[in-house]
Amino acid sequence: MAKKISLLNAAVTLTLVTTLAACSKGGGSSPINVVSAPTATASTTTTTTQSPATFNVMPCLSQTLPGSTRTVGDLIIPDTLTLDLSTPSGFPNGRLLTDPVIDQTLNVIFLRLSVNGPGTLASLPVNPAANDVPFRSSFPYLAAAQGSPPVSGTAGVNFNFRTDPESAFVRVDRMGMPAVATALVGSAAKNTYNDGDPSNDSALLYFPELALQLGRLTESLADDFVRLGLTPCATPI
Repeated sequence: MAKKISLLNAAVTLTLVTTLAACSKGGGSSPINVVSAPTATASTTTTTTQSPATFNVMPCLSQTLPGSTRTVGDLIIPDTLTLDLSTPSGFPNGRLLTDPVIDQTLNVIFLRLSVNGPGTLASLPVNPAANDVPFRSSFPYLAAAQGSPPVSGTAGVNFNFRTDPESAFVRVDRMGMPAVATALVGSAAKNTYNDGDPSNDSALLYFPELALQLGRLTESLADDFVRLGLTPCATPI
C-alpha cells in the first residue's frame, strides 16, 4: 500500500510540475504536450496537445475507501474488477446486478469521502428505484426481455459456446472498472490504453493520462458539485 501511494505521489508530482510549467508560459493558456503511455511492446509513442488541468487530483486518489484498507487509486489502478470469495459480494468486490456501479465510481473519484460517503450519488432521487422488470432468481439472472421475443430451442440449454483459442480473439476495449477507460482516458490515448494490460497499469504508465483527464473533468464539474452541496476531493492548483 505504502509503495503504491509513493509511486502515485511521484507520478502526480511529475504531472503537476509539467502543468505548472505550462501555466507559467503565456498566463496559463499555453498547451502542454502529453505523451500517450506506450504498451509493453510499442516502439513509438503518440504525442497529443491538451490544455493543462487546474486541479490536483491526488487527494481523490489517495483517500481510503470506508471500511477498507484500499485507496481510490488502488480501486482504479490496475483497471480490473476483482472478486474475493471470502468476503461478501458487491461492488467493488465483483458486482451485483443491482449495484449502482457508475454512481459509486464517480462518487469516489470526484467527492471527498469523509464528507460525502460512497453512496451519496447513488442515493440521489434521480435514480430509478429498481429495474423496470424484476431480475430472475436463477441463471441467467438478467430480467426477461421486454415484449414478446421469439422462442428458439429449449430455454436454458440452447447455447453455442465458442471454443476458439485465446489467440483467435482481439481486444477492442478494456472494461475492468467502470468509467476508467470511458471517462478517464482521452480520445487520443484510448487505442494505446486498450492495447495495454493491467501490468502496464501497475507500472503507472497511464497515470499521467488518468490524472490529467480526472483534473479536467473536475474543472468542468466542481462548481456543479458545490452548488449541489457536495464537496469535491480535488484541490485547485
